[in-house]
Amino acid sequence: MHVVITVRRHGDREYRSTLVRTSYREGGKVKKRTLANLSHLPPATIDVVRRSLAGETLVAADERLVVQRSWPHGHVAAALGTARQLGLEAVLDSTPSRQRDLVLAMVVARVLTPASKLATSQLLDTTSLGRTLGVSDASEDELYAALDWLVEHQEAIEQRLAERHLEPGGMVLYDLTSTYVEGEHCELAKRGYSRDGKPSQPQIEFGLITNAAGDPVAIEAYPGNTADPATFLDQVPKVKDRFGVEDVIWVGDRGMITSAQVAQLRQLSGLSWVTALRAPTIQQLVEAGSIQMSLLDTHDLAEVTDPRYPGERLVLCFNPLLAAERAQRREDMLQATERELAKVSAMAERGAAGGRAGLHGQAAIAERVGRVVNKHGMAKHFVRTITDASFSYRRDEVSIEREARLDGFYVLRTNVAAGRLDTAGVVLAYKSLAHIERAFRHFKLGDLEVRPIYHYRERRVRAHLLLCLLAYWLQRTMERKLAPLLFADEAPPERPNPVAPAPRSAAARRKEQHKQTEDGLPVQRFRVLLQRLSTIVKNRVLAGQAGSAAAFDLVTLPDALQARSFELLGVNLTAA
Repeated sequence: MHVVITVRRHGDREYRSTLVRTSYREGGKVKKRTLANLSHLPPATIDVVRRSLAGETLVAADERLVVQRSWPHGHVAAALGTARQLGLEAVLDSTPSRQRDLVLAMVVARVLTPASKLATSQLLDTTSLGRTLGVSDASEDELYAALDWLVEHQEAIEQRLAERHLEPGGMVLYDLTSTYVEGEHCELAKRGYSRDGKPSQPQIEFGLITNAAGDPVAIEAYPGNTADPATFLDQVPKVKDRFGVEDVIWVGDRGMITSAQVAQLRQLSGLSWVTALRAPTIQQLVEAGSIQMSLLDTHDLAEVTDPRYPGERLVLCFNPLLAAERAQRREDMLQATERELAKVSAMAERGAAGGRAGLHGQAAIAERVGRVVNKHGMAKHFVRTITDASFSYRRDEVSIEREARLDGFYVLRTNVAAGRLDTAGVVLAYKSLAHIERAFRHFKLGDLEVRPIYHYRERRVRAHLLLCLLAYWLQRTMERKLAPLLFADEAPPERPNPVAPAPRSAAARRKEQHKQTEDGLPVQRFRVLLQRLSTIVKNRVLAGQAGSAAAFDLVTLPDALQARSFELLGVNLTAA
């Protein structure tokens, strides 16, 4: 049943009737029957009938209202609404299921409150997330089972991401990082070069593929002792054969796409790359005369060729800010090393004088020197003399000067034709690796808390990494949409100089200075804004007498900042 208003005209007069009607089928046709005429009733009474027939629960004004339960809701509505805009559910699986809902809940929870799977299961009912997705009762075991489901769907998920984010002829960024593991039983955990500063801890490594804009596509876990270049050649067939994307330009740093990898890439047709040369190789080119530093006297980039790199272009770059930064860092490390060496020298003197706390003999002195001399990577810049009774040292000024000549200089190499990627484009392509570095910071430094890893089974480690990739995609999308309320630069200007640091727009500098937008709203970091949104609460309200009370949900009204946030996200708070 429903309420309708009919309008009839007779001459200059208009007659309006308010009717209660029902619809039914007869002989395959939809027909309507009028049950009552409400035209004589007051408008307020008609509105009560209309709303009641529409399914609303109405209570008398003097009935008792009780808030039965309240859940923080605004941040959930923002993240879940954005996930649905992205079509994240369809990316996970086209068929609805309990497992898909659990994974979606874990992805959103990873953005809102990163925690272990046990803690996540316990927290699902502390916000509106669990109730909205119907997973409030999920146990830790269910979440682990959902992780197993997720890793089984990893190839299909990455295929869908590749279809969205990669295109033939475009750029593909790839880099590798590591994260430490707690415990000794993880199948992938090995001791290797630690980027976390924890060399004594076992670790796993993972490589990330994105497009040129930094949108994530795929993630791969490796044992913790895997060398960077060894992982790169795994990714090439993944993009070309599995994803079906050809003629791409691979961009990787100097430790990733090495000369050995380039030699193998040459055997594969249709592959292009942009990478950089290591400092010793640059020094060799300078000494051979292939690179003339005078080329950069008036410009900060130039292009040369060298017979040792047939079919390739070498792009020389000079960044004076980077030069000053490296010179200062080297001086700081030299001084730090000298302080350590001075302690060893004093211990040798005490040993020569017969002191108990001194070092006695050449072997003991050499062992202690070896422990400290390369603590800051400066052993190459010191000349050391060790005898049975003394230790002396001095800076190797020739070595320091030789290294200092290259401060601020770097050389990029590529086989991409100039007609496809000009000199400035080569530099910008290499600098786009900053997108992956930013992703790794989000993964590891608090936002998504990928580390430490507590999982022992390889498939759970892989699922955990994929979960973090999806959460990063969601958070990155939210941050871009919310940029006007964050310290981010929502409209960065074009870079007039590809070598120099990226300029910030006047609007971004104004936000940094005044800490508010032009319309007076506060500017904050993403995590702070999420906290502000979480103060929007969904209440479960009971109305009426005990035992026969009607229940309904009531969401608190957003303030100006919250309303603007949902407007930027394009999410309807009342429908969430």
